[in-house]
Amino acid sequence: MLSRPVSGDREHRVTLKPIAGLQRELILQTHDPSSDLVSHKLHSERQWEPFETELWLASQRAGDFVVDVGANLGYFSILSALHSRQAAHVVAVEPAADNLALLQQNLMLNDCQRNVEIAPIALGDHEGEGALYRNENNRGDHQIYPGDGDRAKESITVRNGTELLSPMMMRIDLLKVDTQGSEYAVMTGLLPLLQKSGPGLRILLELTPYSLRLAKSSGRELLTLIADLGLSLWIVDHIEHRLVASDAQALCEWSDNVDATSGDRGFMNIYAGTAPADLSQ
Repeated sequence: MLSRPVSGDREHRVTLKPIAGLQRELILQTHDPSSDLVSHKLHSERQWEPFETELWLASQRAGDFVVDVGANLGYFSILSALHSRQAAHVVAVEPAADNLALLQQNLMLNDCQRNVEIAPIALGDHEGEGALYRNENNRGDHQIYPGDGDRAKESITVRNGTELLSPMMMRIDLLKVDTQGSEYAVMTGLLPLLQKSGPGLRILLELTPYSLRLAKSSGRELLTLIADLGLSLWIVDHIEHRLVASDAQALCEWSDNVDATSGDRGFMNIYAGTAPADLSQ
């Protein structure tokens, strides 16, 4: 079931630095920045992942079908909704009740509640009820598997992505997946729809071998699934602000090496698809 946004109060509100390519400034209502990592960073720096932001905006084309899986406060969804190259449809997927409340408020704050549809669920490779294992110090780090530490649980609904999205879009053009280890399950559920999307598909995705292993998959499985879509693979270098061309074999070897090192929680962001021509290098 899809929900629509509601209004909220003014607590913990921050206006971000101007972002090129948006129709207006971006305002976010956050969790308490003294007790949440993402919110603290937003308030202290007034920006979020500058190169990933630039990459996301450069990747969007007019008329795109955009899906933001693990939307959290709605940052990437709002970027798409306020983009000067207007998307055809933006869907924000977020299961956590407290994140959802802020996501709804942020859509209202940025006057894009009519341009973003909220799916208040988690995506996976099946349909049913599940649990969200919460990280109260970083509400961008909730996960849908038990993991290796004590976490409070929240009941959620899990949906197969193709079943959920096919009635509203014939393809996905731009996809972000950041789900703290359940990326393989998300991509498996989306696979039939992704296969229909063709070579124009662009994906921004977090690759964390440690978390994927805890979720009973692996970086190698995830990378193989993406490579089988026939898309070019790039490492997102957020230090040098560039895309670094790579391939499935090299990335699988990196993932295997991380997995073989006890306690290594290394991660990287991966971009799949044709690099945007107007991305500054």
